[in-house]
Amino acid sequence: MRFYLPAIFLLISFSSLAQQPVPGSVLPAWQKGYLDIHHINTGRGNAAFLILPDATTMLIDAGELSPLDERTFTPRNASIKPDSSRKPYEWIANYIKQVSPADHLNYALITHFHDDHFGAWYPTAPVSSSGKYILTGMTGIGSMMKIDELIDRGFPSYNYPYDLKRFSDKYGGGEIEFGRTMKNYFSWLDEAMHNGMKASSLRAGSHRQLVLRNQPAAYPSFFIQNIKSNQWIWNGKDSTIVAHFPPIDSSNRKTWPDENSLSLALTVNYGPFTYYTGGDNPGNVFPGDNPLRDVETPIARVVGEVDVAVTDHHGNRDAVNEYMVKTLKPSVWIGQTWSSDHPGHEVLARMTNQHIYSGPRDLFATNMLEANRLVIGSLIDHSYKSQQGHVLVRVLPGGETYYVIVLDDTTNDLRVKSSFGPYRSKSNKQLTHKAK
Repeated sequence: MRFYLPAIFLLISFSSLAQQPVPGSVLPAWQKGYLDIHHINTGRGNAAFLILPDATTMLIDAGELSPLDERTFTPRNASIKPDSSRKPYEWIANYIKQVSPADHLNYALITHFHDDHFGAWYPTAPVSSSGKYILTGMTGIGSMMKIDELIDRGFPSYNYPYDLKRFSDKYGGGEIEFGRTMKNYFSWLDEAMHNGMKASSLRAGSHRQLVLRNQPAAYPSFFIQNIKSNQWIWNGKDSTIVAHFPPIDSSNRKTWPDENSLSLALTVNYGPFTYYTGGDNPGNVFPGDNPLRDVETPIARVVGEVDVAVTDHHGNRDAVNEYMVKTLKPSVWIGQTWSSDHPGHEVLARMTNQHIYSGPRDLFATNMLEANRLVIGSLIDHSYKSQQGHVLVRVLPGGETYYVIVLDDTTNDLRVKSSFGPYRSKSNKQLTHKAK
């Protein structure tokens, strides 16, 4: 007796197999209906490029550490990828141009104002054609491609927790030459807006700010939920937001939240699939810290289970707390890493602990330094599916199935190193909004 599989099953099976590229081959291009999330590795900070199902494009961060920072020329830090023949912003723009179906960015988001997320001022950086600012991180990206709308945590007033336009040089932000970096950013922003770019701050609680720009009606199950911006965190039900931090006492700097605690956070949702990313939001409170520095717990409470999660703060010791791990329960963890403390040993132990949440989970890192492996030991090799390379999450039409594809970061032609999946998206997540 012969058994015949239904034609529709065969079609789905062959289609699914076709999405898993062969190692050594060039990455198959994005297709209509895909959700592609590229975690681009330059060794100098975060950059994630998203191609939404209708070809709407979005960049989340464009990091460029200051070369004045001593860690950039020690074993504590990754080297520039693929090499130092170009600036990090040039490598990011070059990557985007290779994979994007559009010649511009619909959205560019900056999660918070640290150099490894939006670029640092430094004296040898290229100068813009107008001579008004230098090219680094997001300002460099803006010089190489049109950005329709820039979204950060401060526009238009930039007055939380203090007036960043007036006093960033005085109070700093934990960065080298922070005052010059912010002045450079504002100079670029003014020029870019004069040339037609829109700007806004992320509206926590909204699922209608970041929308499909081309064919929204074709993908009714797709939406982006804004979870957090500055002190505001979504309540998880309607569009209501709650202030996590009390009102600022301008005369007492100890009451001011630090820059990491003000990071943006959001989820990208496509049918049953959910992806979480949250900048450098912290969750572990050390002795002497303000207890409110734990912003991961209220974030996780409203997000619920996800399929893929980016480790907050690159997996550093002050982030990825136990509550977040056991609440999000991702099948895939992605670390945008570049330093010897990414991840912290105890963070990796939490992410892999079967008592915190049971079941399989795969870990991927963009850079795993030898220093990490020497300190942490065999847990590194036992835990990670891939330790080096660009990490692409490719979600197939409808959101029920996705793959993780690792691309070679040592060359410019985006060759496939390895591919994992198919993964099956969950269906019991807390988020219920639908795009309208």
